[in-house]
Amino acid sequence: MADFPSKVTTETSPPQPNQGFAISAFLDLDFIKTIPAILMMAEIVLGLLVWALIASTTYTLVPAFGWVMFVSVTLWILTIVLFGMLLSGVHHKLTSVPWLLVVMVFNGVAAVLYLTAFLTNAASIHYYRLFIHFYNHTAAAAFFGIVVTLTYGASAFFSYLAWKGDEGNAASNTVPV
Repeated sequence: MADFPSKVTTETSPPQPNQGFAISAFLDLDFIKTIPAILMMAEIVLGLLVWALIASTTYTLVPAFGWVMFVSVTLWILTIVLFGMLLSGVHHKLTSVPWLLVVMVFNGVAAVLYLTAFLTNAASIHYYRLFIHFYNHTAAAAFFGIVVTLTYGASAFFSYLAWKGDEGNAASNTVPV
């Protein structure tokens, strides 16, 4: 039998102050590292760019841009709310909600709505062709509109894969990873 070392210290380190406890106790920081979370953060930033570029023009003169503003602002707010819910772990507390299905449907509907907003924006740019400043803003909004459409489409695809990976269990309480 091996001899037990005669000098063993059983001292523990002094208690550390609550550094970061409040953040890690309420937020699922592992979620931020997932592809769906990265896509959601990109959707928030790109959506902000779309509606900020449109809002910086005289969008009220062209009714079509009202639709672009409605879609971009509404989905921007809803994406922030959904991201906050997933980040804070609300989906673990509300187990009766089929989160995989909810996220998949949200992303699919958002992709379709943003596609219509992009097409509306791209078709209405010519109204500002004489006002180069507004023309540049609406053209940039169209570019970011298609990028955010593709981002929502990618989110819908990954949400679908997660939903199918869960064998379509609508009662699942996990988020896509």
